[in-house]
Amino acid sequence: MKIGLISGEFPPMPGGVGDFTRSLAESLCDHGHEVHILSRSGSTIANLNVSAVRGWGASSLPAIRAWARHLGLDIVNLQYQTAAFDMSPYIHFLPAAVDTALVTTFHDLRYPYLFPKAGRLRDWIVKRLAHSSAGVITTNHEDDIRLSRLPNRRLIPIGSSIPSANCSDSAAFAARWREPAKANSFVLGHFGFVKSVKGIDYLIEALATLRSAGHDLRLLFIGARRNNVDSKEDADYLRALEDRIEQLGLADAIDWTGYLTDREVAACFQAIDLMALPFTDGASYRRSSLIAAIHSGCAILTTEPSVPVAPFVHGSNLWLVPRCSADALTGAILQLMSDREKLKRLRTGAVNLRAQFDWDVIARETVALYQMII
Repeated sequence: MKIGLISGEFPPMPGGVGDFTRSLAESLCDHGHEVHILSRSGSTIANLNVSAVRGWGASSLPAIRAWARHLGLDIVNLQYQTAAFDMSPYIHFLPAAVDTALVTTFHDLRYPYLFPKAGRLRDWIVKRLAHSSAGVITTNHEDDIRLSRLPNRRLIPIGSSIPSANCSDSAAFAARWREPAKANSFVLGHFGFVKSVKGIDYLIEALATLRSAGHDLRLLFIGARRNNVDSKEDADYLRALEDRIEQLGLADAIDWTGYLTDREVAACFQAIDLMALPFTDGASYRRSSLIAAIHSGCAILTTEPSVPVAPFVHGSNLWLVPRCSADALTGAILQLMSDREKLKRLRTGAVNLRAQFDWDVIARETVALYQMII
C-alpha cells in the first residue's frame, strides 16, 4: 500500500505529533508498506521519504493534492493537531481538496483561530473535518466519545518514540546533573513542554510546601521548555511559572535539562524517583509524555482521568490524585517518598501497561482501518 502521512510538525522540530508520525511511518515501513510524509520546511529523516510545504495557508491545499497525485497514493492520513498547523483554518478543508481517500487522526480537538469572536464557527470547522473524512482515528477516550456517532472510526492510542535505556546510559546521565550534595535527594521528574494544561504550577507549590517542611526533594524538568508552535498563552504561562519559582526560592531545587535526544530522555527517566504529570484535564491517552513514562517503566504520579480509562488503575500502574490540587500532590508525594514498595509496584505496573501502546499493534490497527476505507 502507498501511504501518505501529513503532519504539521516533524523532526528535527521537537513535538509529540511529529515524533508519533515518524514512529508510525517506520512501523508501517516495517510492515512492508511504502510511506511518504509531507510536513513543513526543514523536516527530514534519513530513512524516510519526506516532502515539505512552505506553510499551511490556502496554497497548501493544491500543493497537497499535487503531492498525492504525483506519488499515486492509495490513502492519505492527516495527523491533526491545530497548533501544529499554525492554527490555520485551511487544513480543515483538505478532504475535499484531494482525490485520494483521506483518514484524519485526531491528536486533539482543539479549535483553530479563525477571527475574533468566531464563536460556534470554530467548533463547526473541526466537526466538518471529522464528518468529511473517509475515516477517523481517535487517539484517546475523550475525543472518541465526542466523535462516537461517526462511522469508520477507530480508537488507536499513540505510542512512544523513547527507547528503553540501559544502566550505563542512566548512570552517565545522572552523573551529569547530580552533584554530591544532591546525591541523596528524592528526585521528581517532569517531561514535556511547559503549558498551562500540564498543571506544573500546582507541582511547584507542592514542591515548595514539602521543602519548607524540611524534605530533601528536587525537581528535574526533562526536555525542551517550549515548542516552536506554542501559543502566546503557553509562553506567558512559562514566564509566570519561572517568576513563581524565583518568588518561592526554588531555583536551586530545580534543574532544566533543555532539549535531549531520545536516548538521553530514556536515561533520564531511569535516573528519577517519581515522574509527576499533574495534567489539569486528567491522565489521558492523548498525553505523549505520560505514554513515554509508561513505556519507560517509571513510577508515575498523575491526575484522575476526566472520563473512564479502564487500563489506568490507581495504586497498580499509576498513582492518581484529584486534578488542580497542590494539596493532593503534596500528600501523594509525601506518601510515595516514604514507601519504596509502592514505588516499585508502580514501576512494575507501568511495565505491564506498556503493551497497550506497542508500535506493532498500532501499525496493524491503522493498516486495518486503511484497508477497510480503501
